Formats: sequence, C-alpha cells, structure tokens
Amino acid sequence: MATGEGKTYKVPIGPVHVGLKEPITAWLDVDGERVVNATIRPGAIHRGIEYMARERNPIQVIYLAERICGICSFAHITAFVRAVEDAAKIPVPLRAQYIRTILLELERLHSHILWAGVACYTIGFDAAFHLGMQLREQIMDVLEIMTGNRVNYGVGTVGGVRRDITPAVASAIHAMANFYRIHFRTFVDAVFEDPVVKARMRGVGVLSAEDAVRCCALGPTARGSGLRLDLRHSAPYEAYGDIVVKPVVPQDIFGEVHGDVFDRFAVRALEVYQSLDIIEKAMEGLPEGDLMWEPKLPKLLAYLKQAEGEGFAALEAPRGDDTHVVRLVKGDENVTSWKVRAPTYSNAVSWPLMFRQQELADVPLIINSIDPCISCMERVLTTDRSDGSSRVLEGKHLSDLCRAKSRAWGVASDLPRTGTARRMGA
Repeated sequence: MATGEGKTYKVPIGPVHVGLKEPITAWLDVDGERVVNATIRPGAIHRGIEYMARERNPIQVIYLAERICGICSFAHITAFVRAVEDAAKIPVPLRAQYIRTILLELERLHSHILWAGVACYTIGFDAAFHLGMQLREQIMDVLEIMTGNRVNYGVGTVGGVRRDITPAVASAIHAMANFYRIHFRTFVDAVFEDPVVKARMRGVGVLSAEDAVRCCALGPTARGSGLRLDLRHSAPYEAYGDIVVKPVVPQDIFGEVHGDVFDRFAVRALEVYQSLDIIEKAMEGLPEGDLMWEPKLPKLLAYLKQAEGEGFAALEAPRGDDTHVVRLVKGDENVTSWKVRAPTYSNAVSWPLMFRQQELADVPLIINSIDPCISCMERVLTTDRSDGSSRVLEGKHLSDLCRAKSRAWGVASDLPRTGTARRMGA
C-alpha cells in the first residue's frame, strides 16, 4: 500500500462521482493512497417529503411514501400504512397480509440482485454486472404482471392491498422462482469462485461486530458483520409470523466472519434464495378472504378523519430496518406529522470506520457495500454559525425553522400556494 511521508491531504469523493449511485460527499484524509480518516457530508437531495405530507390525507401520502425510494417503494408504503393502521386501530385481512409479504420479498429479490450487479460493476467485473442486470429483468416482469408497474407499484393501501394474486400471477411467480433457482447459481459461482473478486472484496471495508453494534448498523450490513439481526425473525409482522425466517450470517456460510465487503455480498446472495423460499411458502399458505378492511374509499377517509393517535411501524426492508411514525388528530383530514427513519441513515455511520487504512481506490466499493439510498436518508442535523462553530438542532427548533422558511417563501412568492407551487415551497 502506497503511503506518503506522514502528511495527509483531503480528497473529496462526490457529490457527483462515477462510482456513486446517488450524491453524497466523503471528505477523505489520505496519506499517499491510504485513507486515515473520513468525514461524510450528506444534504444534496433533501426533498422535504415529510413536510409535504402535512398537506395530504393518509391515502395521498401513500404515493409520497412510495417515492422515497424506487427500489424499496413497497417497503416504505407498507411501513407507512402499518403506522396509520396502528394509529387508527385498523385490522388487516389475513390474505392481504400474505400478499404484502410476497410483494416485500419480490422487492427484496429485485434490490439484492440489482445491488450485486452494481457491486460487480464497481470493481470492473462487467460480465457479472451484465449478467446481474439480465437476471433482474425476470423479477421486474413478475412485478409488472402483478401490479402493472415495474417500479412504484401502487398496490398498498390503508387496511390491505389493491391487487389480488390471480392464477396468471401465481403461475408467473412460480416460473420466476424456478428460473432463479437454476440461473442465479451461475451468477453466484461466477463471483464467488473468481480470485480477482476475492482479492478486491476480501479484507476490504471491514466492520467488526462490536463496531456494527456501536454504529447501530442494520440489515445486511449488520448481518455481514455476524449479527443475527432481522425484524422478520425477531419481531415478525404480516405473514412472517407463520413463516420461519433465520437471519443469514457469514459464519453459517463460510464458518467464520470477516465483516468485509465479501461477507456483505455473500449475505445478500444467500438472502435471494431465502426470499424464494419465503415467497413459495407464502404462496402455498395463501388464505382466502378480503383484500381490504374497507374497500370504499370515501368511507375509509371519513373513518381516518375521526381517528386520533400516534402509530409506529418498523419492518425489514432490503437495506435494513425501515421505521415510520405517524400522528393523526381527530377532525384533521391530513396527516399531522410523519417521521421516516430509513436504514441508510444508520448504516452510513459505519463508513468512516470502514474507510480507515483502506486504499483510496476501494472507497466507492466500500460506499456501495451498504447499498446506500441517499434520497431515503437525507436529514438536516447541524447548522454552521458565523463564528465557524456548529450545533445540533433539537427536533422542535428544526421544525419551527422549517415552518418559518415555508411561510416566508409563501409571502415572498407571487405564485399561489397550491399544486406545484406549494410542493416547491416544501
């Protein structure tokens, strides 16, 4: 590893970089080619989605939640509607719970296969990248058959789902599962047995189990460090209570844990087969029954307008725990408040530890190893003062500042505070 003479220089990675899927800035202190320290700076694409929800009713917010992330769109929908159902005390029909579970696992398949292909692209293994993209099409075809869309499916609703699993959909799902059991092995073998891949991933971006706990790592990032953390196992929801889900960890695959990029790759690859098992079990046990608690939308909206309380929901999204908190106030048609905590928000804390003592060229691979979704995680934490210092903003103070800025924009602008103009102001 090339090093300098004890002098460090700051090297920025991002916000626009060929190795990054979304904008984020990493300021790296490097000694030669060795990273000795790092500072992560988000904030390039904060969209104010939670604020926009305050001017929409819970059904309208579903379509905002769906657009927090294109790859985890149904995970965000499910977390949001479960939080609303918790606040409004709305039960969900059993058949709808099973369909939600199937869709969540279909989305996990899509996410993991896409990530695996991108990881191969990051290290220059273009043949595996193109194979991964080709395999990904099968799951996207099934999602299109089932929901009408390849991304942002529009099937979740408060109290159930809007689409059923028809015989044609069931046939497509079974054909997809058989396809992946045969052909995904080709992709896995091409990666696992390639010595160059191991040289690029093994020992790179190490995150120990202790550091993973200290940094509150979630999902495959935590499991890649050997932690058996999975909400589908520890706090089952929807149909997961009827299906045994064992967290996938490196020690069960290789007999030991390195906590590096290769372990995180292996965890996601094996979770593809686990998702196929879950989908098949859910299809076998799919019960008959209703799809929605209340199919008439005006009646559902009238009920939600009279509901009051705070609801909480957390589920295991492809990247880790996705948590939504919703507050409803009786008589108010719109959502009073909505807080989203996406898994990248926790996993990104581990980046500086993963970077240390690593080659500068491996930084994009390490960043992508947690499968970051920056648009999911963007939050404002500190503000710079004129004297150069910074301070952490309390929740109430931050909320007051946001409202004051929005009001000021509305006064200063000649545009009406409706439609597109209001969303721009948010």
